[in-house]
Order: sequence, then structure tokens, then C-alpha cells
Amino acid sequence: MPEKPPDPGEPDPRRAAVLGLIVTLLLLVLGYVIVKVLADSSRLQDCAMSGRSNCAPITAPNGDSQ
Repeated sequence: MPEKPPDPGEPDPRRAAVLGLIVTLLLLVLGYVIVKVLADSSRLQDCAMSGRSNCAPITAPNGDSQ
């Protein structure tokens, strides 16, 4: 007996799975970025609390603008 073609009104189950995978990957990337930002902030605060004055790197302009 041949398979009945899917009803056009029924949603494709693969679409929900792909959407779930995309949302999961987005949350993982966002979580990683937040962890990196918090770690950098914590490192800077630890440096400042230890009394050092050169904790944050300062980039000087090249001076070649003339």
C-alpha cells in the first residue's frame, strides 16, 4: 500500500526541530559571550582591587594623522 501524501495543513516536524536547534545554538553563543565579558570584568576588578594602576590597556593613537 503506497504512503499517503502529507496533509498540506500539517506542519513539517523537521521545521520545529531545526528551529529548536537554532534557538539552542543562539543561547549557547550568547551564554559564551556573557561569560567572557563577565570574566574580563572580574579580571579588571581584581587587578584594581589589588592596588595596581595599569589594569586596563590604553591604546594610544598613532599620531600619523597629520
